Amino acid sequence: MRKILGSFLLAAAAAMPAGDAAAQSAPRDTLVVMREIDADRYDPHRSTARGAGEIIYMMSDTLVSLDWDMRTVRPGLAERWEVSPDGKTYTFHLRRDVTFCDGRPMTADDVVYSISRWVDPATRSPVRWRAGPVKEIRARDPHTVEYELTEPYGELLYQLTLFFASVIDRNTVERLGQNFGVQGFNGTGPYCWTSWTPRQEMVLTRHPTYSWGPPIYQNPRPQVERVIWRVIPEANTRLAAIQTGQADVTQYIPHIAVQQLRNVPTVRMSQQPNYFWDHFMGFKVDKPVMNDPQVRRAINLAVNRDAIVRATWFGNAAPADAYLNPNVTGFDAQAAELVPQYNPDEARRVLDAAGWTMGPDGVRVKNGERASFLVYGLQTAEARRYLEAIQADLRRVGIEMRVQLWDATVGWGRLATQEFDAFVMSYPYISATDGFSLYFDSANRPTPNRMNWNDPRTDELLRQARTALSEADRLAAIAQAQRQIAEANVWLPLARESLWVASAQRVQGARAHGIYGVALYKGLDIRLTR
Repeated sequence: MRKILGSFLLAAAAAMPAGDAAAQSAPRDTLVVMREIDADRYDPHRSTARGAGEIIYMMSDTLVSLDWDMRTVRPGLAERWEVSPDGKTYTFHLRRDVTFCDGRPMTADDVVYSISRWVDPATRSPVRWRAGPVKEIRARDPHTVEYELTEPYGELLYQLTLFFASVIDRNTVERLGQNFGVQGFNGTGPYCWTSWTPRQEMVLTRHPTYSWGPPIYQNPRPQVERVIWRVIPEANTRLAAIQTGQADVTQYIPHIAVQQLRNVPTVRMSQQPNYFWDHFMGFKVDKPVMNDPQVRRAINLAVNRDAIVRATWFGNAAPADAYLNPNVTGFDAQAAELVPQYNPDEARRVLDAAGWTMGPDGVRVKNGERASFLVYGLQTAEARRYLEAIQADLRRVGIEMRVQLWDATVGWGRLATQEFDAFVMSYPYISATDGFSLYFDSANRPTPNRMNWNDPRTDELLRQARTALSEADRLAAIAQAQRQIAEANVWLPLARESLWVASAQRVQGARAHGIYGVALYKGLDIRLTR
């Protein structure tokens, strides 16, 4: 298989037309990063796309950073911080050597402006809630910021590591208006905006005075003069380019090729073991059929996750036997034990006991209602594969699943409606409280709480997990929330993706990070040997 793959890649590389972007040799002192799709804009407060975040992280900085373990918060623009005894005020002490790409020194006023813009309703940020219940952000002096909340928010430091919390230049925002992040950008990151050709490439140039990188890196300064983020939609072209050195690095590797690339001598592979990006099926618990908790339990029992992961991700994902990755902060092992595992015979017994009897067409019926439901999802190769497998597994126990997949341009709008019974999705998270607050808080109906889960006890547990002053109390609350949701079988957990980064022979120091699905993060240790 490796020989076949290698021959195929070389053939693909040779077949690429000379004018193709990927066919250009990677220039000296320029890192060529390949990506699958572009973003619509690069404004940290107005985009939630991973495609935006992977570049914004290089162009800007946040008050705090996240270590490789995805648990430990490290300094960023703030070299240290304190939290008041009541948990409502965070005092950040800023570095004094930070400048924007245009050379202007960064001060506390820039942090105040950036966070205030993020939470301002007029900005219409879809993730303003991540900033917490902000009362006031104020500059105590040029290098001290006070971040005051209306109530404690134990997730705040984690949330401030995300690119939404980036510090940006007010002058550039006001000059460009709605075109900030489209026609230009001015941040404090290791690389600066040079040019953007939508759906083709983004060019960044080294920030000449940058020396304040997160302490997780060996090098606080960028090691490469220029970075080109090139959009290469075709998987085969990306594979050929990385093997032949026509491009330098990518995280967008077809699952079927990962194991073979690990054996290719001209390619280096890096994996992040603490990667929190999961796939699941959610059930609208107030819709017919889905409102029966025994049906939801039977679905969990009927689906062979192991087989699905092998067929869909070719061994480069793990079957999700729980709602959360065991390595994430706040994971509760007891809740994981409540998630039903594959047992189709038990699924049939559960349905029999609940009064769902087999109909003449092989679909169960109860009180004149067929055990049939409609699932929505976005049109991806993975979704097509695993939904076909789930459909077959459910049919074997007498449940009919109908599938409608949508192109992403219209799919997100359809997923905000009530016209379906279940849905499939994948998502990143940084803690148990982060993931559960996003999807199970009743205030987030109809989206992202597309299950219409509305339970006062869940809401109270999530509130305690966010606001309790002691870590022990926060962990106890989120553990109870996980157990409640697992017992109710609100989801069918499917798979946990793996994150790999492939880099060409001349690249050293490319290590997979994974914050919000972003592999390269700041990329400060990346260097080129030629």
